[in-house]
Formats: sequence, structure tokens, C-alpha cells
Amino acid sequence: MKKTPALIAAAAASTLALTACSTGTSETSASSDASSASLTVATAFYPLQFVAEQVGGDLVSLVSMTPAGVEPHDVELSPATVRQLGTADLALYLSEFQPAVDDAISTTGVEALDAAAVIELHEAEEHDHEEEGEDEHDHGSEDPHFWLDPTLLAAYGDSVGEAFAAADPDNAETYTANAAALHAALDDLDGQFSSGLAQCERDTIVTSHEAFGYLAEAYGLHQEGIAGLDPENEPSPARILELKDIIVETGATTIFTEDAVSASVAEALASDVGVETTVLSPVETVADGDDYIAVMTRNLAALEDALSCE
Repeated sequence: MKKTPALIAAAAASTLALTACSTGTSETSASSDASSASLTVATAFYPLQFVAEQVGGDLVSLVSMTPAGVEPHDVELSPATVRQLGTADLALYLSEFQPAVDDAISTTGVEALDAAAVIELHEAEEHDHEEEGEDEHDHGSEDPHFWLDPTLLAAYGDSVGEAFAAADPDNAETYTANAAALHAALDDLDGQFSSGLAQCERDTIVTSHEAFGYLAEAYGLHQEGIAGLDPENEPSPARILELKDIIVETGATTIFTEDAVSASVAEALASDVGVETTVLSPVETVADGDDYIAVMTRNLAALEDALSCE
């Protein structure tokens, strides 16, 4: 269930994050000239950065807590990054997704908008991904990957617009207009997915890890992940055998790998069962010059091809 605009507005206005300093190798980057910006906003990882860029434009100077090309689940923050976070007007993050970010927000006391306060996250699917005797790190937890449903990212963008407007009232109309434009672009992307995936020969996607639950639910697909929510988890032998059966039963032609995570297990499984591999990006990070909509458009093409959609 998606939250109503009123609930989103209330959460955006009232959410303060208070969440122990971490050290590591993370670097920061600013997306615009800080001297001319009205707001300094720290973003925890790429999809939140994309929204901040679109809503804030030149009015916002961004500090990225996850460097480009780095898988965000286990990011660590350098002391310099934590110091910059502490000077931001607002931080955008997703609680319980990046422990180091949660700790740094708590330590600095920076005002922050938690995406989990404005988007209702889903419970993760449960599969036997771990070797016997090991507990899966994310077992029974909520799936954080809401941004893979463009309509949910649009709703989040609305809340960011409201938060920026509250923090910088002089430019409120610009933030509101930018958020509306982003919402329209994401609605258009949603329409492309809905039409592109409306008539397909197959509806099961086999993925490296279970990042695509929101996308699958939005467009009538069924996800089977090799790993669970944590891409570093190793699947059990029983899970590999189960996936082999699923691939045969569904007629799947493709196992989807990712751009920032090792594909070795997926490639070995694909070789065993005689299917292809291709990238389906969870859009947790992007290459320089790329953006969310471009990557999602490539995702749609990959899905249409793999599922033999009309």
C-alpha cells in the first residue's frame, strides 16, 4: 500500500534522524557550486542522490556518502565524510540499509529525511539462501529497494520536494515544480514498463539477489533470487538445485546479473543449465554520465528480451 500525500507530507516535515561514527574509505562529491547553493544536502546512495539532483537543481549542493561505482550495502564512511554530513542542512537516507550511514546520522545529529518514513517497505521473501548452520543476515527483514518501482520513487520525490521547501522557503515554488516534473517523468517511465511487460511469454525472473521485488510486484512478474537481500550471501546447495528446477519448469532463458556485484555464481548456474546471463541493474549505483531513467530504460529492454514480450 502506498502512503497518501498527506502522510508523505507529514513525514517529510517531521522526520528528524538521530542515528556512532564510522571510519573507512568513502569519499564525498558535490554536484553543484556550494557557494551559490541555497541548501547543502547529503545523500546516502544513488537513487536518493538522483531525486535530490532533480528536485534541487542548481539550488542544492550535494554531498554523496557512497562513491560512484561502490556497492552501497556495506559502505563505510571516512571521518571527512562524517564531518561534511554534520554540516549539511538535510540528509536523505534509508534506515537499516547502510549501518554506517545510520551511525553517522546519529552521531552528527543532522536533520534527515528517512525514506522508510514516507514509503511503506515490503517484507522480503524468504528462501533458503544460506549454507546449513548459517543465518541469513537479512532473513525476515524489509526489502529496501523501493526505487525499482518508479511510482514509489515518484512519491518519495514529492516528499523530498516538501522537505527542501520547508528547509528553504524562499525557493519553495522551484522545489515543488521540480518535484512535479520528476513525478511526471517517473509516471512516464512506469507507463513504459506497464506496456512493455504487459504481454510476455514468461513472467519469472531469476536474479543474482532479491533486489527486484518491488519491480516484480508492480508489473506482474515473479522473482527468484540466487542470493537474498544481501548480495554477498552465498546460496545453499539446496537453493541452487531448486533454481535449476525453476529454470527448467518456467522455460527461463536468462539469469540476470548485476553491474557492481560478482556474477560468478550466476554464471556457473547459467552454464550448468544452458541459459544466458545479462545485466539487470538494481540501480544502487551508476557509472559517470548515466542516470536512473537511462538505466531503468535499459532494464526494461533486458526484461522484454529475456521474457519474450510483444
